Amino acid sequence: MALGPRLELRQGQALVMTPQLQQAIKLLQLSNLELMAYVEQELERNPLLERIDGDAPGGEDSRDAFEVTDGDAPAERLDLSSDGIADKAREAMDVDPDGDNTFNNDSGYDAANADIGLASNYISGRGGDGRFDDEGGGLEQTLSETLSLREHVQDHWLLMPANVTDRLIGQALIDCLDDAGYITEPLEEIGARLGIEADEIEAVLLDLQTIEPAGLFARSLKECLALQLRERDRLDPAMQALLDNLELLAKRDIPGLMRICGVDQEDIADMVQEIRALNPKPGLLFGGEPVQTLVPDVYVRRTNDGSWTVELNSDTLPRVLVNSRYYARVTKPEKNSGAQNGQLKQTKTYMSDCLNSANWLVKSLDQRAQTILKVASEIVRQQDAFLRHGVSHLKPLNLRAVAEAIEMHESTVSRVTSNKTMATPRGIFEMKYFFTASIAATDGGEAFSAESIRHRIKTLIDGESIEDVLSDDKIVEMLAGKGVDIARRTVAKYREAMNIPSSVERRRLKKAGLLKAG
Repeated sequence: MALGPRLELRQGQALVMTPQLQQAIKLLQLSNLELMAYVEQELERNPLLERIDGDAPGGEDSRDAFEVTDGDAPAERLDLSSDGIADKAREAMDVDPDGDNTFNNDSGYDAANADIGLASNYISGRGGDGRFDDEGGGLEQTLSETLSLREHVQDHWLLMPANVTDRLIGQALIDCLDDAGYITEPLEEIGARLGIEADEIEAVLLDLQTIEPAGLFARSLKECLALQLRERDRLDPAMQALLDNLELLAKRDIPGLMRICGVDQEDIADMVQEIRALNPKPGLLFGGEPVQTLVPDVYVRRTNDGSWTVELNSDTLPRVLVNSRYYARVTKPEKNSGAQNGQLKQTKTYMSDCLNSANWLVKSLDQRAQTILKVASEIVRQQDAFLRHGVSHLKPLNLRAVAEAIEMHESTVSRVTSNKTMATPRGIFEMKYFFTASIAATDGGEAFSAESIRHRIKTLIDGESIEDVLSDDKIVEMLAGKGVDIARRTVAKYREAMNIPSSVERRRLKKAGLLKAG
């Protein structure tokens, strides 16, 4: 059979992911902070996109909301703030090309606060002698500033007597401080870098270790605790022996510590309590990176008739629109020369691409909001018992059950529930929290969720007494009496995941007074 080149024409079908569809899928799994950052990039890149300032036209009633009742499906009340968008969100890429260009929420950029930094250098009430008056202080007097660890140490180091060489060494040691207040670089390496003997650096380090709070400039956890105990005049030989064997304390080997320290059970319990009262990271007492407040994506509220209302947090939704007037003005044809007409053609091509991109982004944002709202509403309907009675009534739930109920794909539900949080009357939870494995019931009835079983195990252990410490087998028997079919190894796995010691260790710790009895 001869081999040779030839042409063939074949026809087939394939699913092609366009850039727009990829963008819609990507937006689904972004958190609210990541979404804000993504939209900011689009606002800088696309001249047709604009941020909407002020409140929503519809006021409070224009917020996206579902009302979930006790029935098998959400109620018919569905208020969507954007006009012309599809009533039902089946997939992330299902959008209406004729929809409105406005994506509505209540957030917006407050331009009135944009110039607040311009007044930071203005100071009122400054007297002729260079001092500030008591009244009419400047703007900076109303602002608070948290002192950082290095600023605190620098202020104290400048007040301590030292020569030029010691100042240089002290500054090098301060630069080596980490956020917890430890020296992470060996003194030999610091000395090699400065060309100074390690003994000189050790002498300066001892001076720096006197700076409050005690424990700063330690090179290990043992040294940090020793500095704090020395300040309290509690660093006796027995306590030093305890610090030398911290690994035994981590293993809860109380008999071994009693033997090494030469003390009885009562004394070792007091010593361990003193260790626990110390601060292993004294540097964290000072200002660091500001803590980010957890902002929920969905609010769940109970209505007067006992049903649940699910609302999107409009503050987390970017509010943008497409400036069609600017597009029309830029692409308006005029009587120009041939060169100008050629430039206008390039401009129209570029602006058309920007218009399509902006329209798709606005509709993708609206579709994302509808999809999140629909998934959250189904979760609330499925976990109604949890919202009413607590974690012990959390039902087992998987992605397929939610996807089938709202007629979406499992992958869409998975993306929606990633990096999203829900504020309920029982606290703020990640949406993934409501999806737990099932534990079978002994009588073949309704299964239990793994999270509710973990909660029951912790409750049983918290309530045990010194005389009756529950073993894993005993816990299995008690749960079986309540209709839970669970194996002993599963109880042990859940207990270890919650960092709860075994029954033998708990009995020993409770007798030593190191663990509170129920």
